[in-house]
Parts: sequence; C-alpha cells; structure tokens
Amino acid sequence: MLKTTTGTAAATGTPTEAGVREQGGGSQVAEFTALFGSTRRGARLARRVAVRHLADWGHPADSDLSSTVALLVAELAGNAVRHGHVSGRDFLLRVRADGRCGRVRVEVSDASDELPPVTATTPADDEVSGRGLLLIDALADRWGAEKRDPVGKTVWAEVGTGGGGIAR
Repeated sequence: MLKTTTGTAAATGTPTEAGVREQGGGSQVAEFTALFGSTRRGARLARRVAVRHLADWGHPADSDLSSTVALLVAELAGNAVRHGHVSGRDFLLRVRADGRCGRVRVEVSDASDELPPVTATTPADDEVSGRGLLLIDALADRWGAEKRDPVGKTVWAEVGTGGGGIAR
C-alpha cells in the first residue's frame, strides 16, 4: 500500500508541494517522499514509483541513471523490509534530484535503530544472501546510514547524473 506525502521540507520534515522547485541561479531540485508498507510488495512498488518520478524529471526508464537508481531503491527498500521491519510500521522513501550538484540521493528510513555495517563485506560463496550492501557500494558514488530522531534510521546512497536532465 502506498501512502504518499510527496515532497518534504528539508529543515522541518513537514509536507510541501511535490515536484520541481527553482533554486538560486536557475538550478532545479526535484524530490518526492512516500511511505510504503514494509512488505516485499511495498519494496517493489517503491522501485517502480522512483523510476516513474525520474522519467518525469527527464531520465527515461531505460537510462543508465534510472536503472542505477532502481537498483539502489530495490536494495535499500528490500533491506528495510528484511532487516528494519517493525510490526505496524512502514518505510519511507525519499528521492531527490539536485541540479546544483548533479546528484540523485535515495534515502530509505525504517523504524529499526540497528545501523548496517559501515563497510560492505563479502559473504561466503555458499551464502544465498548478503550481497546487497556490496551492490550498493559498487553502484553508489557514496552511501551511509544515520540514526533518525525520534526512532529508526535512514540509509542513503548518492549517484551522479552524468549531466542529464534533472528536474526538467
């Protein structure tokens, strides 16, 4: 189930108008924020919604940027469902495309206080899971995790846009 709160004010976390906003110097910032059910279906929906928003911002679904962001959202949302699930709590997805610095930032927040390891480790060859952070580490220019007030954590990843059409 998708519960939308599209757009957030960075300083206050209060809902704001969704979509594209002009910043100083004519640069644009586009962002959306949405709550998803903490289920595998919610994680799949988060990926699809992120790709749709990137397309609206000038990055077609078959572009390298959109494919990379889709994989990052899938891994971060999947980790929130698998490792950060707290009964009765959703996870929050925020995607922000910033034309000022040519970056897309993906954030997934969940209700668990347990932070992921600071470095991705390679699982044993016979392990069937445990490679998500390796994938995030390989795809993202940088990533990290932060405690969230009053509860939970946010895991984030950033990628460059390659000069593409942020927030057209």
